[in-house]
Amino acid sequence: MTAQDSSGGFMALLRRFIKANLFAGILVLTPLVATFLTLRVAVRWVDKLLLLLPPQYRPEAFLPFAVPGLGFLLLIVVLLVTGLLVRNFLGRRLVDLGDAILARIPLVSSLYSGIKQLVETIFTSSRDFQRVVLIEYPRKGLYTMAFVTGVAVGEIQSKTASKVLNVFVPTTPNPTSGFYLMVPEADVIPLEMNVEDAFKLLISGGILSAEHEKSKNRKKKTAIKAKNTSQEETHDPL
Repeated sequence: MTAQDSSGGFMALLRRFIKANLFAGILVLTPLVATFLTLRVAVRWVDKLLLLLPPQYRPEAFLPFAVPGLGFLLLIVVLLVTGLLVRNFLGRRLVDLGDAILARIPLVSSLYSGIKQLVETIFTSSRDFQRVVLIEYPRKGLYTMAFVTGVAVGEIQSKTASKVLNVFVPTTPNPTSGFYLMVPEADVIPLEMNVEDAFKLLISGGILSAEHEKSKNRKKKTAIKAKNTSQEETHDPL
């Protein structure tokens, strides 16, 4: 082996090392940084809203000291009050009215409806989707992830030879759209992952699949360790 070959092999290993570790770092830090920046922007925005109040009505006028993070506390209160209001009839009517107004604005309507669908899908998925499965779609030999939404009933079930499940096949990276299929239960492959992990996998385009496997392995190791500890305590003589 020549010195040039050795140098080339070392550089290839170095590139793979940098690429793998850099990508892993991005996957870990990006959600943390994005969450932190979002919260910071929200808190600062609320803090600026407090400056709109007359000086005599600001929190500093009633407290002998400044309260750091008051914007964050106020943001939590605003979210709680908003949730309380929209859960009653009048609040829902106001939300519907706001949706109708935003739907008439060309650019804003597309952005608002897309974000709203994504948030609603993520936060209501555990209730609407029962479990995650694999089905052969769009042709035999190709598999895609789907969510079981229920069991077919009535005329549909009576006209099929076997039990049929209602499944939703989402698209990626936007899982709010997809296809509704009726699949025989015998053709469905159950998965152990929960709905939240499935959404992470879909939104990332398969990048976060390794994270689920690591989480599952950690749970197995924890369960085995707990079982061994319990057995040792049981057989430990007094």
